[in-house]
Amino acid sequence: MKLRGKQKRFLRSEAHHMNPLVQIGKNGISETLLDQVDDLLERRELIKVNLLQNTDEEAKDVADVFEETLHCEVVQIIGRILVVYRESSKEKFQKISKQVQSI
Repeated sequence: MKLRGKQKRFLRSEAHHMNPLVQIGKNGISETLLDQVDDLLERRELIKVNLLQNTDEEAKDVADVFEETLHCEVVQIIGRILVVYRESSKEKFQKISKQVQSI
């Protein structure tokens, strides 16, 4: 599921006005956090993740964990905010992925 440049650019523009849905704090990355992100990606396909100031996690490390365990793609990292995308397996939630495939 490697995205091309135009597809990433489209996803970044879609995520620009979104608010972060997930915040990673002092507890870091846990199994429940990964389950929450997995469920959100299944329903929304595109989410923002915010790393709070009291976390010891680095944005690049979080991106690597997400890509490895959740089989998603981190489209953008700006400071402590990540934009994460994964195509939904359920057709009723596939709104953004249909637009991405047409690009």
